[in-house]
Amino acid sequence: MVTPLKKFKLKYADTTLFFGEKSIGNLETWVHGKQVVGLVMSRTAAKNSGALQEVLEILSRHSIVHVPYSDVTPNPYASQAVSCAELFRKERVDSIIAIGGGSVIDVAKTVSILVKSNLSPTELVKGVKPENTLPLAAVNLTHGTGSEIDRYAVLTFEETGEKRGFTARYPEVSIDDPRFTLTLPRDQTLFTSLDAFYHAYESATSLYTNMFVQTLSSEAAGIIVKTLPEALSNMKSLELRSRLLYASMIAGISIDIALTHLNHALEHTFSGLNPRLPHGEGLAILGPRIIYHVHKAVPEDSAIILKHIDPSIRPLSGDAEKAYVAVREFQNRLGLKRKLSDYGFGLDDIPGIVAYTLRIIRERYKTTPVNVSEDVLKDIILDAL
Repeated sequence: MVTPLKKFKLKYADTTLFFGEKSIGNLETWVHGKQVVGLVMSRTAAKNSGALQEVLEILSRHSIVHVPYSDVTPNPYASQAVSCAELFRKERVDSIIAIGGGSVIDVAKTVSILVKSNLSPTELVKGVKPENTLPLAAVNLTHGTGSEIDRYAVLTFEETGEKRGFTARYPEVSIDDPRFTLTLPRDQTLFTSLDAFYHAYESATSLYTNMFVQTLSSEAAGIIVKTLPEALSNMKSLELRSRLLYASMIAGISIDIALTHLNHALEHTFSGLNPRLPHGEGLAILGPRIIYHVHKAVPEDSAIILKHIDPSIRPLSGDAEKAYVAVREFQNRLGLKRKLSDYGFGLDDIPGIVAYTLRIIRERYKTTPVNVSEDVLKDIILDAL
């Protein structure tokens, strides 16, 4: 019997992360001296997970006023960050706690900047750096994005339909308490875990990768491949959730260092056009055929991750088709069934999406190991439709 993961404290970049059951108690020290805390949440997850109640109890013990903002949606819009910042500015919030997954934490990162500056989300995307930010803590509720440990945020801009990632800031304190992931439904358990898997794969195969990234990414992928099938059959296992949460966190460090590339570039295009497409599901729908092209380009790096799915995949370009089939069948066994066509995409959408994706890869995804052409993108999209 494998013993459950023990609690630990990790200092990475500007974040102090507390990992483990009941690690939320470490917020007690962070909230000391604060007077008005803004809470950034989605509509139901913070409450359903039990995290909101425990945060409120901590704030109550310290007689701290809280101001809730609970309108964050999956694939959040920039306007949500602006609205939240306006509310927190009006209520004189002096610090922020994000209680949620990647979408919530990304909005909270942005809000912590906007409240203390005259900057807009558009200016942040353009790389304008803030002089001051509000103190920010993150209580993470999913084992997917790694946003609790990285510096990035992703927002969708309604006026253009563009989904843009940008450098925001690190949380000061992050809580990875696996108890709060136990209420994730099956679909979100699957999608968030596959999100973390593709973080591991893309960072390990990025042109910015290194030995440290590949060590973390291989460990993350190995845990996810072994643990996710078990977790989907035993949704209330705290130990299995802990392992998936740990894998997501270390994969978050990997993308913080080496970034993502082709899959995130293409998925952001699709979920920007249709925010109903869950990010992790979009990555998984597109992923197998992207892995075919990536394995052809950088087979040694690719095989470091894919050996966990099929140890017979060789670090050779000639095994690209085998890699594609192995990942596709792995995801099928987990119950990934939908395609892009289930979200309203069709053949008529391909020319515009190809043209846009080619442009953003040239402009923003210098990490991409594949020589991306129209034919490559069409091949990937047709497979995903």
